[in-house]
Amino acid sequence: MSDTVTRRSEIIFCYDVQDANPNGDPLDENKPRIDEETSINIVTDVRLKRTVRDYLFNYKGYNGSGGKDIFVREKESVKGGLQDGKERAKDFKEDEDTVLNQCIDVRLFGGVIPLTNDSITFTGPVQFKMGRSLHPVSLKHIKGTGAFASEAGKNQKTFREEYVLPYSFICFNGIINENAARHTRLTGADVALLLEGMWDGTKNLISRSKMGQMPRLLLKIDYKGPGYFIGDLDSYMKIACENTARIRGVEDFTLDISALLDVLQKAAPHIESVRYKAHDSLRTEPAFPAAWGELVF
Repeated sequence: MSDTVTRRSEIIFCYDVQDANPNGDPLDENKPRIDEETSINIVTDVRLKRTVRDYLFNYKGYNGSGGKDIFVREKESVKGGLQDGKERAKDFKEDEDTVLNQCIDVRLFGGVIPLTNDSITFTGPVQFKMGRSLHPVSLKHIKGTGAFASEAGKNQKTFREEYVLPYSFICFNGIINENAARHTRLTGADVALLLEGMWDGTKNLISRSKMGQMPRLLLKIDYKGPGYFIGDLDSYMKIACENTARIRGVEDFTLDISALLDVLQKAAPHIESVRYKAHDSLRTEPAFPAAWGELVF
């Protein structure tokens, strides 16, 4: 396809949460994932990819109609329960071209397509490191009573408990690999929907555990030559404030991007463009360069 992605890109995505659980660990009472040594909040790349998938399914028409679909989604089986991978592949006649033409999540993130006697593996052009908070977080344990009795005929109500983070400012670093893009036929239009899904999808996570999440910064660097990228861009940003333990909102700190600007300046001969979208409430030091363009999606 003539509009298939041909250049490597790198992404920084920052969002924050207030009194919420950005990514619970089902093996640990669904607590937010926290590095015990550093108290850094961790969010898996799978959580971010699910945010994008859910947004495209619910808001952009990738719901199985009109030749647009999401391959990795819960769908009822004709046998009862949910489909497994092999049954899902049969929705597309186990045909590789049909999957790639219809399923934007496979074009973006790749996947394994189980067939009757074999499987097809696509390496995703878009990959993210684990998201990590740029500051230590604290865990809050909340208990309360439910609305119903613990048993029929009892007056004692059920108890509920949950774990939330009073605040976490989370940063993801991602790469769009032009080599893998050739195999999954990833297009520029797909990438625009990816960026929209990250930004607007995060805003639209309006569930009880996810309410309170807001996108703050989305940065996309497009490189000139094949194969080149800086990497670890999240490590060049720091939270600047007197006491990180007291952070409860984006107004309580400044995002120090001086090291990021330095490394981008050094790599300038390799960079085609830098574009960004920032929330009005986010304060940075220094300010974003005037030469950076607006990220439109």
